[in-house]
Order: sequence, then structure tokens, then C-alpha cells
Amino acid sequence: MRVLVVAPTPFFGDRGCHVRIYEEVRALAALGVQCRVVTYPTGRDLDEVDIVRASPVFGITASPLGFSPGRPLLDASLLLVAHQETVRFRPHLFHAHLHEGIAIGVALRARHGMPLVADLQGSLVAELVDQQVLSDGGAAASLVGRAEGWLVRRPTRILTSSSHGAALLAEQGVDRRMLTTLPDGVDIDVFRPRPPDPALVQQFGLAGKRVVVFLGVLTDYQGVDVLLDVAAILDRSDINAHMLVLGYPNEAHYRAAAARRGLDGIMTFPGRVPYAEAPSWLTLGEVAVSPKRSLTEANGKLLNYMACGLPVVATDTPVNRELLGADGVFAPVGDAERFTGAILALLADPSRARGIGQALRQRAASVFSWTAIARRLETVYQETI
Repeated sequence: MRVLVVAPTPFFGDRGCHVRIYEEVRALAALGVQCRVVTYPTGRDLDEVDIVRASPVFGITASPLGFSPGRPLLDASLLLVAHQETVRFRPHLFHAHLHEGIAIGVALRARHGMPLVADLQGSLVAELVDQQVLSDGGAAASLVGRAEGWLVRRPTRILTSSSHGAALLAEQGVDRRMLTTLPDGVDIDVFRPRPPDPALVQQFGLAGKRVVVFLGVLTDYQGVDVLLDVAAILDRSDINAHMLVLGYPNEAHYRAAAARRGLDGIMTFPGRVPYAEAPSWLTLGEVAVSPKRSLTEANGKLLNYMACGLPVVATDTPVNRELLGADGVFAPVGDAERFTGAILALLADPSRARGIGQALRQRAASVFSWTAIARRLETVYQETI
């Protein structure tokens, strides 16, 4: 089976959606499914993935995250290369990521007639509101919402990363028979418990520290602003805690914000971490955190935390509860006091923390391995064609 994967994003970029695309393609290859990814002109090539890039558009570069005004022109260039690769590659179906991918896939299906599987990680309107591109309830949000409602009714099948996402699509009028919940996954052989890397411990002065680790996109809707408040509370405690905040973009902004508040001694922002190196960084921590504000978007970082055997404190959202299950430790969205209290309780009881981490590791292995998820995805493909 051959699948043309449409990825309207600067793939690969060491973050959630990109990891999902990469791991799906890798796991499908092990099952004999041949995938070719068509994507934007910029991004990092990967030896294990067949990538074809759209032609650059003069003066237009996609931001590494979220909306940018030139994206429609990049999407037009991507549509052209996707059409060319359809003729060359002769796929059995299109697998489109993100809402822009659906729009491109609809055009491809109209021209070539292959089925269209869409892969959505959340609501387009909610994401743009979270990113402060749109005002919640405004006229522009209403217009984008109508466009989103039209788009999500076009694919042959839709994959959602959570059952909460599937329920939201059903509320938009999508036939439930079109919907399949396909969560993010994790490679439990790569992401696994291991001793802290002595070189990293020395490099960042973490010896003797009780490290709290975050890995993700550094934005307000990911709750990184809340982590500043959490660090301030931790700094007043008698536990020798240190917050290691890994990821990009905006690391310079948050580093400066921490310094202004006198938190540069308790917070470190190393910047972008290559996906292949993520396990070594995560296992520097005793507790992993995700204060994400978004109520609809996927949260694949939790699975990496889980597979590394870390206890996890996360915001109390439907997506996070679905991933972490009964062994997650939750705090209300935006509540720095209760979030910090949950972290301190784990640091104060290492035996309980280890038990939670072991249970989450087992859950990751039994429910969220990429091999099992790829088999479910292959079944969707077979039903679609």
C-alpha cells in the first residue's frame, strides 16, 4: 500500500505534530506500508522518511509554530508538488494532517479520485484563539469556524488524537461513522527510564537538585507563563527544586522573564532539544509537568514522560485525563498554587512518585506503543480504500 502524506508545516521540527507524522510513517513502514511526505520548503530532512518539499515562495517563510500570513502561498506551492507526486508515486490514498492539509487533500481528491484520510489534533478555531491570532467569539473566529465546519465534513475518514476531539467534531456535524480516535504514541524502547546523564547534570549545575522537567513548545497556551509562577512558589519552599524548561521558540523571552523575577537561579531554558536526544534530557527530572491551557489540542509530550517512568503533574483537561488515566496527578488550568502543591507532594514522597512513574510507564507500553497504533491506522486505510 502507498500513502501520500500531506504535511502543511515546516517538517521536521522536534515538536508534537511533527513527531506524530514521523512516528506514524516509521511504524507503518515496519508493516509494509510505503509513505511519502510532501511538506513545506523548510524543515529538517530525516533519513528514515521519504520527504518531498514544495518549491520556496520568494519572501515567504513559515514560522516554526502556528499562523503566519504567507502560509496560503506555501499551501498553494505544496498543492502543486502534491499533485506532481500523486502522478509519480501513484498512492492508494491521501493522509492529510491539519486543517490546511484537508483543504489540499480535497483538491487532490477532486483531481485524482483517491480517498482522503484526515489527521486532526484539535480545533482550528480553538488553536488560533489559544495563539491569540483570533479573539474568542469575534467575527473572524465565527468566519473561520464556518470554514472549519465545512472542511471537517469533507474527508472520507477522520483520525482524532482523543475521544474529546471526536466528540467536538460530532458536535460540528461530522458523521460519527467517519471518526476514529487514534491517540499519539511513544517508542518505549527509546523513551525509557535511565540514570541521569552525568555530562548534562554537570553542564547545567543540577547536582543535588530536585529537577522538575518540561519539554514542549514555549508559548502561553502551553502554560509556560504558569511555570514562572510555579517556580516562584518552589523557590520559597525548603525543597531544593530546579525547573528545567526544554523547548522552543521564545526561550530567550522566557529566560528574560525569569531573570526579571529573580528566578534565573531556579529555572533553566536550554532551548530546542532534538527529538532523538529528548530521553536523555527528560530523565534528568524527578517529576515531569504539563500546565497546558488548551482544552482541545493533543498533548503527546505526556506519553514521552510516561515512557521514561516519570510521575506527571498536568492540567485537568479531557485530553490529559485520557492519556494519563488514573495515575495522573492533576491541577486546575491556570492554578499555579495547586499545580505547585502537586509537584511538592511528589517530591516529598519519592516512594509514591516512583510508583506512579512505574504505573505510567506500564500504561504507555500497554496502550500507546506506536506498533499497536500503526496496526489500527493500517486498518483504517484498508477500510478506506
